[in-house]
Amino acid sequence: MELSPSVYEHAAALIGRTPWEASRDADLLFAGHAEAYRVYRHTPIMPGIDIYNLEAEAYGAKVENPGGTGIPAIARPACRSAAELLDLKPLNPRTDGRIPMVIRVAARLAKEFPETQVRVPVSGPFSIASNLVGFESLLCDVAAQPDVVAAALMHLVRGQLAFTEEIREQGVDIAFFESAACPPLLSPGNFRRLELPALKALLGGMAEILGHPVPCIIGGDTAPILEAMLETGTSYVVAPYETNQEVFVRKIWDRTDVRIRVNTGSEIISRGPWEAIRADADRILRLVAGRPNVCMGTGAVPYETPPENVLRLMEYVKDR
Repeated sequence: MELSPSVYEHAAALIGRTPWEASRDADLLFAGHAEAYRVYRHTPIMPGIDIYNLEAEAYGAKVENPGGTGIPAIARPACRSAAELLDLKPLNPRTDGRIPMVIRVAARLAKEFPETQVRVPVSGPFSIASNLVGFESLLCDVAAQPDVVAAALMHLVRGQLAFTEEIREQGVDIAFFESAACPPLLSPGNFRRLELPALKALLGGMAEILGHPVPCIIGGDTAPILEAMLETGTSYVVAPYETNQEVFVRKIWDRTDVRIRVNTGSEIISRGPWEAIRADADRILRLVAGRPNVCMGTGAVPYETPPENVLRLMEYVKDR
Protein backbone atom coordinates (compact mmCIF):
# COMPACT_ATOMS: atom_id res chain seq x y z
CA MET A 1 0.00 0.00 0.00
CA GLU A 2 1.30 3.41 -0.99
CA LEU A 3 0.64 6.45 1.20
CA SER A 4 0.15 9.69 -0.72
CA PRO A 5 0.33 12.66 1.68
CA SER A 6 -1.15 15.94 0.39
CA VAL A 7 1.35 18.64 1.32
CA TYR A 8 0.42 22.31 0.96
CA GLU A 9 0.76 24.67 3.96
CA HIS A 10 2.77 21.95 5.72
CA ALA A 11 5.57 22.64 3.23
CA ALA A 12 6.00 26.09 4.78
CA ALA A 13 6.39 24.57 8.24
CA LEU A 14 9.20 22.33 7.04
CA ILE A 15 11.34 25.39 6.20
CA GLY A 16 10.31 27.41 9.25
CA ARG A 17 8.13 29.88 7.34
CA THR A 18 4.51 30.92 7.63
CA PRO A 19 1.98 29.90 4.96
CA TRP A 20 1.65 33.54 3.93
CA GLU A 21 5.42 33.92 3.36
CA ALA A 22 5.73 30.70 1.37
CA SER A 23 2.63 31.44 -0.70
CA ARG A 24 3.91 34.80 -2.01
CA ASP A 25 7.56 34.04 -2.81
CA ALA A 26 8.70 31.69 -5.58
CA ASP A 27 11.96 30.73 -3.87
CA LEU A 28 10.21 29.94 -0.59
CA LEU A 29 7.47 27.98 -2.36
CA PHE A 30 10.12 25.95 -4.15
CA ALA A 31 12.18 25.47 -0.99
CA GLY A 32 9.18 24.29 1.04
CA HIS A 33 8.01 21.72 -1.48
CA ALA A 34 11.54 20.60 -2.26
CA GLU A 35 12.13 19.98 1.44
CA ALA A 36 8.80 18.17 1.74
CA TYR A 37 9.85 15.84 -1.06
CA ARG A 38 13.24 15.24 0.53
CA VAL A 39 11.50 14.31 3.78
CA TYR A 40 8.60 12.22 2.44
CA ARG A 41 9.64 11.15 -1.10
CA HIS A 42 5.96 11.38 -2.00
CA THR A 43 4.30 11.55 -5.37
CA PRO A 44 2.94 13.74 -6.73
CA ILE A 45 4.46 17.02 -5.57
CA MET A 46 1.68 19.65 -5.76
CA PRO A 47 3.29 23.07 -5.30
CA GLY A 48 0.87 25.36 -3.57
CA ILE A 49 -0.12 26.65 -0.15
CA ASP A 50 -3.60 28.18 -0.45
CA ILE A 51 -4.50 26.23 -3.56
CA TYR A 52 -8.14 27.33 -3.90
CA ASN A 53 -7.24 31.04 -3.94
CA LEU A 54 -5.16 31.12 -7.11
CA GLU A 55 -7.82 31.57 -9.76
CA ALA A 56 -10.08 33.84 -7.72
CA GLU A 57 -7.10 36.09 -7.01
CA ALA A 58 -6.23 36.11 -10.71
CA TYR A 59 -9.78 37.32 -11.38
CA GLY A 60 -9.36 40.20 -8.93
CA ALA A 61 -10.22 38.87 -5.46
CA LYS A 62 -7.95 40.04 -2.63
CA VAL A 63 -6.15 37.40 -0.56
CA GLU A 64 -5.35 38.61 2.94
CA ASN A 65 -2.61 37.69 5.38
CA PRO A 66 -4.26 35.83 8.28
CA GLY A 67 -1.26 36.32 10.55
CA GLY A 68 0.68 33.61 12.34
CA THR A 69 0.42 30.17 10.81
CA GLY A 70 -3.08 30.61 9.39
CA ILE A 71 -3.81 29.80 5.77
CA PRO A 72 -4.31 32.87 3.53
CA ALA A 73 -7.94 33.45 2.64
CA ILE A 74 -10.18 35.67 0.54
CA ALA A 75 -11.93 37.97 2.96
CA ARG A 76 -14.55 39.59 0.72
CA PRO A 77 -16.28 38.41 -2.47
CA ALA A 78 -15.19 40.20 -5.62
CA CYS A 79 -18.57 39.68 -7.33
CA ARG A 80 -22.10 40.29 -6.07
CA SER A 81 -23.76 37.42 -7.94
CA ALA A 82 -23.17 34.54 -10.34
CA ALA A 83 -24.40 36.78 -13.15
CA GLU A 84 -21.31 38.98 -12.75
CA LEU A 85 -19.08 35.98 -13.44
CA LEU A 86 -20.35 36.05 -17.03
CA ASP A 87 -18.65 39.44 -17.48
CA LEU A 88 -15.21 38.22 -16.43
CA LYS A 89 -12.53 38.01 -19.06
CA PRO A 90 -10.95 34.51 -18.99
CA LEU A 91 -7.77 34.51 -16.92
CA ASN A 92 -4.39 34.66 -18.61
CA PRO A 93 -2.07 32.09 -16.98
CA ARG A 94 1.02 33.96 -18.19
CA THR A 95 0.18 37.27 -16.52
CA ASP A 96 -2.59 37.01 -13.92
CA GLY A 97 -2.02 36.77 -10.18
CA ARG A 98 0.31 34.16 -8.78
CA ILE A 99 -0.51 31.58 -11.45
CA PRO A 100 2.67 32.20 -13.51
CA MET A 101 4.78 31.90 -10.34
CA VAL A 102 3.22 28.56 -9.36
CA ILE A 103 3.73 27.13 -12.85
CA ARG A 104 7.39 28.25 -12.82
CA VAL A 105 7.91 26.65 -9.41
CA ALA A 106 6.33 23.42 -10.64
CA ALA A 107 8.64 23.34 -13.67
CA ARG A 108 11.63 23.99 -11.40
CA LEU A 109 10.61 21.14 -9.09
CA ALA A 110 10.17 18.80 -12.06
CA LYS A 111 13.69 19.62 -13.20
CA GLU A 112 15.10 19.16 -9.69
CA PHE A 113 13.28 15.87 -9.03
CA PRO A 114 12.74 14.14 -12.41
CA GLU A 115 12.04 10.81 -10.71
CA THR A 116 8.66 11.92 -9.35
CA GLN A 117 5.50 13.59 -10.70
CA VAL A 118 4.78 17.30 -10.29
CA ARG A 119 1.18 18.48 -10.65
CA VAL A 120 -0.01 22.07 -10.54
CA PRO A 121 -3.16 22.50 -8.40
CA VAL A 122 -6.06 23.66 -10.60
CA SER A 123 -9.52 24.48 -9.24
CA GLY A 124 -12.91 23.52 -10.61
CA PRO A 125 -15.52 26.08 -11.67
CA PHE A 126 -17.78 25.83 -8.63
CA SER A 127 -14.84 26.35 -6.27
CA ILE A 128 -13.74 29.41 -8.23
CA ALA A 129 -17.30 30.77 -8.28
CA SER A 130 -17.74 30.25 -4.55
CA ASN A 131 -14.56 32.22 -3.84
CA LEU A 132 -15.55 35.05 -6.17
CA VAL A 133 -19.22 35.34 -5.17
CA GLY A 134 -19.22 33.87 -1.65
CA PHE A 135 -20.91 30.64 -0.63
CA GLU A 136 -24.13 32.15 0.63
CA SER A 137 -24.73 34.34 -2.41
CA LEU A 138 -23.81 31.55 -4.80
CA LEU A 139 -26.15 29.07 -3.12
CA CYS A 140 -28.95 31.65 -3.24
CA ASP A 141 -28.31 31.95 -6.97
CA VAL A 142 -28.38 28.16 -7.28
CA ALA A 143 -31.91 28.24 -5.86
CA ALA A 144 -33.17 31.38 -7.60
CA GLN A 145 -31.24 31.49 -10.90
CA PRO A 146 -29.94 27.98 -11.65
CA ASP A 147 -29.59 28.63 -15.38
CA VAL A 148 -27.38 31.65 -14.69
CA VAL A 149 -25.20 29.60 -12.35
CA ALA A 150 -24.84 26.83 -14.95
CA ALA A 151 -23.85 29.37 -17.58
CA ALA A 152 -21.38 31.06 -15.22
CA LEU A 153 -19.70 27.75 -14.41
CA MET A 154 -19.36 26.95 -18.10
CA HIS A 155 -17.95 30.44 -18.70
CA LEU A 156 -15.15 29.77 -16.19
CA VAL A 157 -14.10 26.63 -18.07
CA ARG A 158 -12.37 28.65 -20.79
CA GLY A 159 -9.84 30.18 -18.42
CA GLN A 160 -9.11 26.81 -16.82
CA LEU A 161 -8.39 25.27 -20.22
CA ALA A 162 -5.95 28.12 -20.94
CA PHE A 163 -4.36 27.38 -17.56
CA THR A 164 -4.04 23.74 -18.62
CA GLU A 165 -2.42 24.66 -21.93
CA GLU A 166 0.25 26.69 -20.14
CA ILE A 167 0.92 23.89 -17.65
CA ARG A 168 1.44 21.45 -20.51
CA GLU A 169 3.75 23.92 -22.27
CA GLN A 170 5.93 24.00 -19.14
CA GLY A 171 6.19 20.20 -19.08
CA VAL A 172 4.27 19.50 -15.87
CA ASP A 173 0.88 18.01 -15.05
CA ILE A 174 -2.36 18.83 -13.23
CA ALA A 175 -4.06 17.98 -9.95
CA PHE A 176 -7.72 19.03 -10.18
CA PHE A 177 -9.65 20.12 -7.08
CA GLU A 178 -13.36 20.91 -6.77
CA SER A 179 -14.30 20.42 -3.11
CA ALA A 180 -16.71 23.37 -2.94
CA ALA A 181 -19.15 21.40 -5.09
CA CYS A 182 -19.58 18.51 -2.66
CA PRO A 183 -22.78 17.74 -0.72
CA PRO A 184 -24.27 19.14 1.42
CA LEU A 185 -22.96 22.47 0.03
CA LEU A 186 -24.40 21.54 -3.34
CA SER A 187 -27.10 18.86 -3.42
CA PRO A 188 -26.52 15.73 -5.54
CA GLY A 189 -29.34 16.84 -7.83
CA ASN A 190 -27.89 20.29 -8.36
CA PHE A 191 -24.43 18.81 -8.77
CA ARG A 192 -25.72 16.78 -11.69
CA ARG A 193 -27.82 19.56 -13.22
CA LEU A 194 -25.56 22.58 -12.77
CA GLU A 195 -22.01 21.43 -12.10
CA LEU A 196 -21.62 18.23 -14.08
CA PRO A 197 -21.91 19.75 -17.59
CA ALA A 198 -19.08 22.21 -16.82
CA LEU A 199 -17.08 19.49 -15.09
CA LYS A 200 -17.37 17.19 -18.11
CA ALA A 201 -16.37 20.00 -20.46
CA LEU A 202 -13.38 20.95 -18.32
CA LEU A 203 -12.05 17.49 -17.48
CA GLY A 204 -12.66 16.32 -21.04
CA GLY A 205 -10.80 19.34 -22.40
CA MET A 206 -7.96 18.85 -19.94
CA ALA A 207 -7.65 15.18 -20.91
CA GLU A 208 -7.47 16.17 -24.59
CA ILE A 209 -4.78 18.78 -23.92
CA LEU A 210 -2.68 16.55 -21.66
CA GLY A 211 -3.25 13.26 -23.45
CA HIS A 212 -4.57 11.42 -20.41
CA PRO A 213 -7.49 11.55 -17.93
CA VAL A 214 -7.16 13.99 -15.04
CA PRO A 215 -7.64 13.05 -11.35
CA CYS A 216 -10.92 14.46 -10.04
CA ILE A 217 -10.31 15.36 -6.39
CA ILE A 218 -13.41 16.43 -4.51
CA GLY A 219 -13.43 16.50 -0.70
CA GLY A 220 -16.41 16.21 1.63
CA ASP A 221 -19.37 13.85 1.46
CA THR A 222 -18.82 12.57 -2.08
CA ALA A 223 -20.41 9.11 -1.94
CA PRO A 224 -23.78 10.53 -3.17
CA ILE A 225 -22.16 12.06 -6.28
CA LEU A 226 -19.64 9.35 -7.13
CA GLU A 227 -21.55 8.07 -10.15
CA ALA A 228 -21.70 11.59 -11.58
CA MET A 229 -17.98 12.09 -10.95
CA LEU A 230 -17.19 8.94 -12.92
CA GLU A 231 -19.13 10.31 -15.89
CA THR A 232 -16.34 12.89 -16.34
CA GLY A 233 -14.00 10.15 -17.55
CA THR A 234 -11.59 10.56 -14.66
CA SER A 235 -9.30 7.68 -13.76
CA TYR A 236 -8.60 8.78 -10.15
CA VAL A 237 -11.00 9.66 -7.34
CA VAL A 238 -10.71 10.21 -3.60
CA ALA A 239 -12.83 8.66 -0.87
CA PRO A 240 -12.59 11.53 1.66
CA TYR A 241 -12.53 10.91 5.38
CA GLU A 242 -15.74 12.97 5.65
CA THR A 243 -17.85 10.63 3.51
CA ASN A 244 -19.15 7.11 4.12
CA GLN A 245 -16.06 5.38 2.79
CA GLU A 246 -17.62 1.91 2.93
CA VAL A 247 -20.44 3.02 0.64
CA PHE A 248 -18.00 4.89 -1.62
CA VAL A 249 -15.66 1.92 -2.05
CA ARG A 250 -18.56 -0.51 -2.56
CA LYS A 251 -19.98 1.66 -5.35
CA ILE A 252 -16.69 1.73 -7.26
CA TRP A 253 -15.32 -1.70 -6.34
CA ASP A 254 -15.67 -3.19 -9.83
CA ARG A 255 -14.29 -0.13 -11.66
CA THR A 256 -10.72 -1.28 -11.21
CA ASP A 257 -9.63 0.99 -14.06
CA VAL A 258 -10.20 3.90 -11.67
CA ARG A 259 -7.66 4.43 -8.89
CA ILE A 260 -9.11 5.11 -5.43
CA ARG A 261 -7.32 7.09 -2.76
CA VAL A 262 -8.90 6.46 0.62
CA ASN A 263 -8.04 9.23 3.06
CA THR A 264 -7.30 8.97 6.72
CA GLY A 265 -8.33 11.93 8.87
CA SER A 266 -5.96 14.89 8.71
CA GLU A 267 -6.52 15.62 12.40
CA ILE A 268 -5.67 12.03 13.27
CA ILE A 269 -2.33 12.16 11.50
CA SER A 270 -1.62 15.64 12.87
CA ARG A 271 -2.41 15.00 16.53
CA GLY A 272 -1.98 11.26 16.97
CA PRO A 273 -1.32 9.37 19.14
CA TRP A 274 0.31 6.64 17.08
CA GLU A 275 -2.26 4.11 18.24
CA ALA A 276 -5.04 6.20 16.68
CA ILE A 277 -3.08 6.71 13.45
CA ARG A 278 -2.40 2.98 13.16
CA ALA A 279 -5.98 2.03 13.97
CA ASP A 280 -7.36 4.21 11.20
CA ALA A 281 -4.78 2.87 8.75
CA ASP A 282 -5.83 -0.68 9.66
CA ARG A 283 -9.47 0.28 9.05
CA ILE A 284 -8.63 1.52 5.56
CA LEU A 285 -6.52 -1.55 4.79
CA ARG A 286 -9.44 -3.80 5.71
CA LEU A 287 -11.81 -1.69 3.65
CA VAL A 288 -9.83 -2.06 0.40
CA ALA A 289 -8.36 -5.54 0.96
CA GLY A 290 -8.46 -7.45 -2.33
CA ARG A 291 -9.21 -4.41 -4.50
CA PRO A 292 -6.39 -3.46 -6.91
CA ASN A 293 -5.50 0.09 -7.91
CA VAL A 294 -5.84 1.75 -4.50
CA CYS A 295 -3.70 3.97 -2.29
CA MET A 296 -4.03 5.69 1.06
CA GLY A 297 -4.13 9.46 1.45
CA THR A 298 -4.00 12.00 4.23
CA GLY A 299 -6.14 14.90 3.10
CA ALA A 300 -4.29 18.21 3.43
CA VAL A 301 -1.53 17.64 5.99
CA PRO A 302 -1.98 20.37 8.62
CA TYR A 303 0.79 22.92 9.06
CA GLU A 304 1.77 21.74 12.53
CA THR A 305 1.88 17.99 11.77
CA PRO A 306 5.00 16.28 13.21
CA PRO A 307 6.83 14.78 10.21
CA GLU A 308 7.50 11.62 12.19
CA ASN A 309 3.75 10.89 12.22
CA VAL A 310 3.64 10.85 8.42
CA LEU A 311 6.90 8.94 8.06
CA ARG A 312 5.86 6.29 10.57
CA LEU A 313 2.56 5.77 8.76
CA MET A 314 4.32 5.52 5.39
CA GLU A 315 6.62 2.86 6.80
CA TYR A 316 3.74 1.01 8.44
CA VAL A 317 1.61 0.65 5.29
CA LYS A 318 4.25 0.20 2.59
CA ASP A 319 4.41 -3.61 2.85
CA ARG A 320 0.70 -4.14 3.43
